[in-house]
Amino acid sequence: MQRSLLRFITCGSVDDGKSTLIGRLLHDSGSVAADQLALLKAEAARTGSAPDLSLLVDGLAAEREQGITIDVAWRFFGTASRSFIVADCPGHEQYTRNMVTGASTADLAVLLVDASVGLKEQTRRHATLCRLLGIRTMILAVNKMDLVGHAEAPFRAIAAAFADLAASLDIDDVSAVPVSGLSGANVTEPSPLMPWFEGPSLLALLETAEPRGSELGPSLRLPVQAVQRLPDGTRALMGSIVAGTVRPGDAVRLLPSGKTSRIARILGSAGDRPSARAGEAVTVTLADTLDCSRGDVVASTDAAPEIADQFEATIVWMDEAALKVGRGYWLKLATQTVTATLRPPKHVLNVNTGEKLAARTLALNDIGVAELATDRPLVFEPYAQSRTLGGFVLIDKLSRRTVAAGMIHFALRRARNIAWQALEVTREARASLKQQRPAVLWFTGVSGSGKSTIANLVEKKLLALGQHSYLLDGDNIRHGLNRDLGFTEADRIENIRRVGEVAKLMADAGLIVIAALISPFAADRAMVRALLPPGDFIEVFIDTPLAEAERRDPKGLYARARAGAIRNFTGIDSPYEPPLNPEIHIITTEESAEAAATRIVDYLLARGR
Repeated sequence: MQRSLLRFITCGSVDDGKSTLIGRLLHDSGSVAADQLALLKAEAARTGSAPDLSLLVDGLAAEREQGITIDVAWRFFGTASRSFIVADCPGHEQYTRNMVTGASTADLAVLLVDASVGLKEQTRRHATLCRLLGIRTMILAVNKMDLVGHAEAPFRAIAAAFADLAASLDIDDVSAVPVSGLSGANVTEPSPLMPWFEGPSLLALLETAEPRGSELGPSLRLPVQAVQRLPDGTRALMGSIVAGTVRPGDAVRLLPSGKTSRIARILGSAGDRPSARAGEAVTVTLADTLDCSRGDVVASTDAAPEIADQFEATIVWMDEAALKVGRGYWLKLATQTVTATLRPPKHVLNVNTGEKLAARTLALNDIGVAELATDRPLVFEPYAQSRTLGGFVLIDKLSRRTVAAGMIHFALRRARNIAWQALEVTREARASLKQQRPAVLWFTGVSGSGKSTIANLVEKKLLALGQHSYLLDGDNIRHGLNRDLGFTEADRIENIRRVGEVAKLMADAGLIVIAALISPFAADRAMVRALLPPGDFIEVFIDTPLAEAERRDPKGLYARARAGAIRNFTGIDSPYEPPLNPEIHIITTEESAEAAATRIVDYLLARGR
């Protein structure tokens, strides 16, 4: 007889006893291997103490040394009626990101609270995150009842306080149980130490809990992970079904293209299969030859997912570096990867009071709501309907760190009302008329490096050669288009974004665009590069030592910055990230402005038309 499977997490504040409680569950349910149990007893004999059941879960050396959980530990165990996969999540605030990982696939949460302490901020944070991540069933395990003499009053007070918190989070499926992971009281069997509690044990609650069903019911959702050609030349689509079922002959829609076909074959390791369902990795072929690639989604024709490029979402920020509003991050959703930029948060959530607070950015462990835009449409479902097609992560393009997790609420209406207008005059036609190849020469370097001087010389040389160009100077732009922006990091990002978009439009018009800006952050220069066709963004690094630029100080800015009159000044109290592989590297202490301009023009013209 096949047993049902329940995925659950244990979470809560640090030192509330999560690892010990899971160790007790494993031990008392007979799920500890004989050799592991022997090692545990040997360690207890060596130290002359009772067996430390938390060691069954805390596998990292640092966890054992510090007595805390750092990473998420998954363990499998089972009883006669059910199989379980449990994730022991860390309680320290700095490891909240790891807790989000564990909760993202769980059906149920066991939230631990120390009976002698009560609810803590991290308890409220974890309850809030569980609710946001789609967990609708929670068990409040009031642990360490031995520390309060197994008394009823502390348990009832904590249970009542948590009931109020659950109600504020719209969680209505909550059970409370008093336990002691150390002694095993009420963990797998009712305890005579607490005769006043007539409810089931923790294990009994886990055995009878209803696991979350497959997403979106019967409608097929198959994100394509890879495409291969079979020996007969047929294109085979591979991926894991995240919702619904599929059979040969089923009508399907391939998104985002919207083209329809039918399932021809379902392939498994043993050959053709009659069907497949959610949770299975499959290879399918279509009756028609359709263009398909990684990131596409095969869906039922009767209820297809949505497609959009602007959304409102809840963001859980998990990086020590705060959100850079307007900066491009990689967004990964199912098998799709796009570039996303975020607007300033609408609010952040105070996890203690539930109050929505104003904010301009998101810092480590902040939970906020923000709007975001992607560089191309995403196939998605609201997170409330599908964790897989509604949940995403954000990745910093430079450090490659996962900086946030997000849950899509809905597509923005304005995104649905706007469509690309097809233009009959192409970029190539405009460039042909001017008899040149468009480009964006992006001059970057610290203030006083000579960017504007060399850029002016380049434009004069291009004019003499009959080339059509335009110079976008950083200072000039701030007198008009960007006059509303200051010099904070967020404003600098927006400054570059706007200039980048203008440069893109001018290049589309067939012009050679010369942009001279400090543009201190590598990620922002990469954002502009991504706007243009390959080879049309030419990064020109005007490399001048800071001491030399400060000695020149043509505008007196360094002196004012040193005196504290200018804040966030690049090179003084704001960093400059030099290009690692610029197309053109000008060292101004070794090359005159005239020679540099000539070299830049020669490079540009050598590209051909």
